[in-house]
Amino acid sequence: MAAIRFAAAILIYCLLPAAVLSYGFPAALKLERVIPANHEMELSQLKARDKARHGRLLQSLGGVIDFPVDGTFDPFVVGLYYTKIRLGSPPRDFYVQVDTGSDVLWVSCASCNGCPQTSGLQIQLNFFDPGSSVTATPVSCSDQRCSWGIQSSDSGCSVQNNLCAYTFQYGDGSGTSGFYVSDVLQFDMIVGSSLVPNSTAPVVFGCSTSQTGDLVKSDRAVDGIFGFGQQGMSVISQLASQGLAPRVFSHCLKGENGGGGILVLGEIVEPNMVFTPLVPSQPHYNVNLLSISVNGQALPINPSVFSTSNGQGTIIDTGTTLAYLSEAAYVPFVEAITNAVSQSVRPVVSKGNQCYVIATSVADIFPPVSLNFAGGASMFLNPQDYLIQQNNVGGTAVWCIGFQRIQNQGITILGDLVLKDKIFVYDLVGQRIGWANYDCSMSVNVSATSSSGRSEYVNAGQFSENSAAPQKLSLDIVGNTLMLLLMVINMFL
Repeated sequence: MAAIRFAAAILIYCLLPAAVLSYGFPAALKLERVIPANHEMELSQLKARDKARHGRLLQSLGGVIDFPVDGTFDPFVVGLYYTKIRLGSPPRDFYVQVDTGSDVLWVSCASCNGCPQTSGLQIQLNFFDPGSSVTATPVSCSDQRCSWGIQSSDSGCSVQNNLCAYTFQYGDGSGTSGFYVSDVLQFDMIVGSSLVPNSTAPVVFGCSTSQTGDLVKSDRAVDGIFGFGQQGMSVISQLASQGLAPRVFSHCLKGENGGGGILVLGEIVEPNMVFTPLVPSQPHYNVNLLSISVNGQALPINPSVFSTSNGQGTIIDTGTTLAYLSEAAYVPFVEAITNAVSQSVRPVVSKGNQCYVIATSVADIFPPVSLNFAGGASMFLNPQDYLIQQNNVGGTAVWCIGFQRIQNQGITILGDLVLKDKIFVYDLVGQRIGWANYDCSMSVNVSATSSSGRSEYVNAGQFSENSAAPQKLSLDIVGNTLMLLLMVINMFL
């Protein structure tokens, strides 16, 4: 809390339902994991979708707000995590996939060729028209902001029209290209106990004029992609360079009961958080996985399998649905799981995937798994974090290993299967990533460093969309404030 000189002022602060931030967002954006009706998909289809994703991997005053989420509890359909943002003046809504595996925010442009017109996700697709926004300006090649993405290959120069441009080609042959625009990102903030709508910040983002391949499929179409990488063209880097946000963001992705979650520009504070260092000089969020344990026993995997050299290693990516291991790690992992449950289930192979016919709860049968990282941090996985239910027939269920194998690449990718139901903190200043198991339907405490160097806290996840008043207070914040009040009163006695 900011320092208070008088006891009376502290008493007033005790009555306030949330802290006033004097620096940084955290601005929490609505995350939705919407799963379209009648779009059930098999593991092979999910793997194909992730393969396209992996092509991408290889090639002031602030406040807090969050929104209710929609979706379905069925885990075996295609879903994706996305948030709604507002761009331009007047603002228009755009639904963009949250992607920690890329850097750039881009949306479909009004002049787009091949962009989808409708979406099976039951959302209204929009197209950004620079001519309809009074604050929009194209970014020229000579603009200093164009140079932000040159080193990371996120931008280039179009000699034809002198516009700062981009082209992203994906592994499955699909891709997008367009030009960069500077315009305002609009968002609502909670300042103290009041809602401050339509706050703005200037950002550079892509206006997509062409899309091909998987991006044009309407069943899961969104307006674009919100890249949360740490390169210069990412929105988190742009806002930090303006002094508007700290270089840290967090998410908590809910896996069950409709999905959804919280996305915050700021640090979610949780006492059980553990951290591992980021591998330096990598384009993505690479961490150093050292070993995998099943039932407390380390698997016989050569440590070189997880080597972080030559662009290899372990990548944290919210845009990947499943999780992926190199062949040398995948085989002992599946063998250990199968050996642990062989007396209680019937192992079967379905379309190349190791599956199990089960007549009871997986939590009662399948062993715990831990991924062990540099710095002594372990990520503990429940069976639902490495299994996917394929079907349920006649009182028995078929569950399959959700981890897939990657051949001849030396890469491990941790996608939503593993990332869900956990708080993740991306500390870009400290160059580390932290996590903790968490019920993402609950509210969270968010910290941002103020301009005075102090830490400010706000409780996120407790504001309704139609009300500026919090529904409840964080007991930690109230307790700490009362303690401070008693200490100051004692000073005056």
